[in-house]
Amino acid sequence: MDLLSSLPDEVRCHILSFLTTKEAALTSVLSKKWGNLFALVPNLVFDDSEFLHPEEGKRERDGILESFMGFVDTVLALQGNSPIHKFSLKCKDGVCESRLNRWICQVLRRGVSDLDLSIDIIEVYLPQEMFVSKTLVNLKLESTCGIHWWTGAEGTFLPMLKSLCVVSGRIFCGDKLQEMLPACFPVLEDLQMANMEWIDSDETVSSATLTNLLICGFPPQNLKSISFDAPNLISLVYSDLVAEDYPLVNMRNLSLARIVLRTNDDQINRLRGPNNVLLEDDVVHQFGNVVKLMNGIQNVQELHLCPDTLEVLSLCCESLPVFNNVKTLCIYSEDVRGWQAVPALLRNCPHLEILTFEGLVHYVTDKCGDACSCIYRKDKGSSLTTSPVKVVTVKGFGVTMKELNMVEHFLDYFPCLKEMNLYIEEDTLTQLGKNPQVSEILEMIEEYKELYSCKVHLYVSHTSTTQSPFGI
Repeated sequence: MDLLSSLPDEVRCHILSFLTTKEAALTSVLSKKWGNLFALVPNLVFDDSEFLHPEEGKRERDGILESFMGFVDTVLALQGNSPIHKFSLKCKDGVCESRLNRWICQVLRRGVSDLDLSIDIIEVYLPQEMFVSKTLVNLKLESTCGIHWWTGAEGTFLPMLKSLCVVSGRIFCGDKLQEMLPACFPVLEDLQMANMEWIDSDETVSSATLTNLLICGFPPQNLKSISFDAPNLISLVYSDLVAEDYPLVNMRNLSLARIVLRTNDDQINRLRGPNNVLLEDDVVHQFGNVVKLMNGIQNVQELHLCPDTLEVLSLCCESLPVFNNVKTLCIYSEDVRGWQAVPALLRNCPHLEILTFEGLVHYVTDKCGDACSCIYRKDKGSSLTTSPVKVVTVKGFGVTMKELNMVEHFLDYFPCLKEMNLYIEEDTLTQLGKNPQVSEILEMIEEYKELYSCKVHLYVSHTSTTQSPFGI
């Protein structure tokens, strides 16, 4: 006896809701009892790449795209006006924009609460109905071609929306965020906007309901100022060119912060020079205002800083706040960016327990010498000896003698260190496998396990462990 077929329709519909709509449709051939049961499923997932299969050239065959669009039309027609919970659509250029907008309007009229659109269609303008829905709770928009928020964005009103994620090559918006957030999204908790094109030189992200914020500005022009007024924010990912000022930063409940400030090589060179080289109106003069941003996030418990951010913080090492709550600090490194701010950060994190490096190689200056072994200084290791760090993790370890010297430096100077974890990427070992120095370094690491009371672990990563601090 077919046990599945004996189940009630609502149970079988629930089972089908975990499948893509194409997979659910295939069950209609099982028996008459299954028939068009898939059309009653409240979750619809359409993916043109899955429908067309990843066969080379199949997309270009006559009638293939029409077949996909016809399938979507048929399923929606079979469902009639039945309630729908989730509608997920992934499609590339070639899908008719008018049919796309008709699908969206159909599911909106049926009370969809979870709308996920990944649309790579050039210059797509989404229907206005989507921006005034009274049922949407989660909205995700993704496109490499650019997304136009409804022209006349002041008309946006999504009273039930709790999660908004917009990931695009560029986001075109008709209004400032400070005008839109409180009025258009009164209960919004999670906001993710990647490649936001600012329409003004001054911006404010203001919301009393936000708990998670990921925001990435689109180059090339930096903001004159940006403020954050989000007192209940728990997680922040902020990526943009360095603004000239951060007038207001109110995020007192922040737990996690990833700060990805971006600069160019010319700005970095001017930043490293003596202050009297900078003209009074030079934007680099204003980089010191980043300390206002750091003051506003000083209650954070986990802090991630990218290479450019570290360089910018070198301008305000003496005025950095004390991060009393930071237990985890993650430092991303590049060979063209320096560690001048690392000693100050270590001294200003008095309760730091976990220190993670995404790469150890960095640009050498005389200001990082007491945190690393690059240059000999009389105060060598001084910022480490006062640190309570218990665990150091190095991801992307390149198996070089220079990096090994830094590992040994950490082992020697961190007084509370209990564990040292080194991650070597499998590709790195393969490329350096014939280098006799690699075997020598690996043997020395094994010896550290005997020489130090700290536990030293060596791991091989089968995939790259170094991730973008932006996280999308």
